[in-house]
Amino acid sequence: MAGAARYREVFAVGEFRALLASHLLSIIGDQLARVALAVLVFDRTGSPALAALTFALTLVPELIGGPLLAGIGDRRPRRAVMIGCDLARAALVAFMAVPGLSLWLLGALLVAVQLVGSPFKAARAAILPEVLAGDRFEVGTSVLFTSLQIGMLCGYGAGAPLVAWLGTGWALLIDAGTFAASAVVVAAGVGPHPPVRTDPAKPVPLGGFRETAALVWRDRRLRYLVAMASLVGFYAAPTGLAVPYAAQIGAGTAAAGLLLAALPAGSALGAVLLTRLVDPERRRALLGPLAVATCAALLPMGLAPGLAVAVGLCALCGLLSGHDSVSVATFTRTVPAANRGQAYGLALAVLRAAQGVGIALSGVLAEVTTPSTAIAVFAAIGTAAGCGVAVGWQRARSATVAGTTG
Repeated sequence: MAGAARYREVFAVGEFRALLASHLLSIIGDQLARVALAVLVFDRTGSPALAALTFALTLVPELIGGPLLAGIGDRRPRRAVMIGCDLARAALVAFMAVPGLSLWLLGALLVAVQLVGSPFKAARAAILPEVLAGDRFEVGTSVLFTSLQIGMLCGYGAGAPLVAWLGTGWALLIDAGTFAASAVVVAAGVGPHPPVRTDPAKPVPLGGFRETAALVWRDRRLRYLVAMASLVGFYAAPTGLAVPYAAQIGAGTAAAGLLLAALPAGSALGAVLLTRLVDPERRRALLGPLAVATCAALLPMGLAPGLAVAVGLCALCGLLSGHDSVSVATFTRTVPAANRGQAYGLALAVLRAAQGVGIALSGVLAEVTTPSTAIAVFAAIGTAAGCGVAVGWQRARSATVAGTTG
């Protein structure tokens, strides 16, 4: 059995280096856009609710763009899709920097930017297995996953001071520049990667979506991998309840930042350790147990422990959730090449929906109980659901192995 690929093998691939650079530039751009627009809206209106709504608008479009627009990357040269999306985002964000635009127009532009990002991400996800063979693909996926977590962690901390220093207009122009730079990097460093599909005339949004959804549903492995990703709806509860939990334990609002940072920090480390220390086949066997453990790690939060213990539990939950990078890699590799872009968009939309619904419902429960109780209840439900997903995933894996070796 082949051992784990090394990072130097992955970084030796020029196209991967270009994809990673583009990924990092996109993260910087996304974070700057979120913070700058939230600050701009708050400065104009003085309304925390509208500022929060502006931030939420950056997540909602993936629910639509993921399933419907991601298939564009399966029917057009994927490099061209990435470049076109980057240039479109650069133009839209640059337009946002025009002084005096109405808040309604800014909101519409923000939604458009996020919608255009869906086919970009799908095309990149579809290219990755073509440039990284064998276990290098899983390690490369882990690098992108870790970069995203670190980017979110740093973005939350550095985005606001940068916007305060430069002003929202300049921050948005820099944001537009990151997307333009990403387009240049992709054009220079990534091959064309023509589409695999032979039916480009089929309507992309509905025809391709129905076909891909049916494909994911029929394949038990894909179905359980999507279900596994959806468990984030249960262990994301501390993200939505960080501020009220900090208030419950008397730690103050500032302590909520530590709770928020603990999850992505632990997740980044977990993805690195899993791909660095565990061989490929063992990783996939561990997906089920790790999915259960990720939710179970939050059960002690029901006791409303102090800040240090709570941060430790959130970090442990994040560390165990590092298996998500392996789930994404396994899902992408399992989907036929002709459907990879749209399947990735569909899975991402399901994940975002689960995350949003979970956070919202945990907040409702916290209203009638306490934040610590709500987190623990969702952790318990997630643990039980995770057990079912783990059993189903193991059976699907065993059936596939038996079918290929029998």
